[in-house]
Order: sequence, then structure tokens, then C-alpha cells
Amino acid sequence: MSSNRRIDAAAILLRTALGIMFIAHAMQKYFIFTLPGTAKFFESLGLPGPLAYAIFAIELVGGLMLVAGIRTRWVAAVLAVELLGATWPHLANGWMFTATGGGWEYPAFLAVTAIASALLGNGARDDVAARS
Repeated sequence: MSSNRRIDAAAILLRTALGIMFIAHAMQKYFIFTLPGTAKFFESLGLPGPLAYAIFAIELVGGLMLVAGIRTRWVAAVLAVELLGATWPHLANGWMFTATGGGWEYPAFLAVTAIASALLGNGARDDVAARS
């Protein structure tokens, strides 16, 4: 397998897994926590409740766009910022996400994967197209 094919395969795998994770988290907010419940949670953190609806939309639409490979670099960059914001409420809980209230390791790791996806885009061919 050529280097470009490996890069393409890695980019597809990364963006698809990350996109599915975002879709799953959006669905969790919608079906399990409910959007009003998520808004109340945001308010308990000192954030505006309506931000929960925007985050839900960003996660759902962004996840779908990643899976589809649409504007991968930009979408992943926006989602990386969202993930860095999601890391903030977990900082005081310690490193491990299994800690009470969830530690910061999981959202921080996802932020790094989103940054990697933003750098990779859709793979080697995406990089060539960007230079043309």
C-alpha cells in the first residue's frame, strides 16, 4: 500500500470515528439527557442554557459532515474548539474520565483527535488539491 493510500485510509478512519462519536453525543443530549435537561446542566456550570441547543446542532451537523467528508478541515477545527470547551468543566475532577463528574482526559483526547483530523483533512489527495 502506497504512502498516500495509507494517509487516505487513516484520514477516513479518523474522521469517520470522530464523526460517529459526535453524532452519538448529540443523540445522547437529545434522547437521554433531553435538550432542556442539557440546557439546565449548562446553566449549572454558569453557561447560558441556550448554548446547549447550539452545541447539540454543532455536534450533530459537524458529526454528519465528518462522516460524509464535507469540509473536513474546517469542521474538525470548529469541533476541536468545542471539545476544548467541553474539557473545561472536567478540569477540577482530575485526569481519568471515570472520576466522579468525569475527568478531563476523554474530552482532551478527543480535542487532539479533532486537531489531527483538521490537519489531515480528507487525506493525501486533499492536501494535493489544497495546493492546486
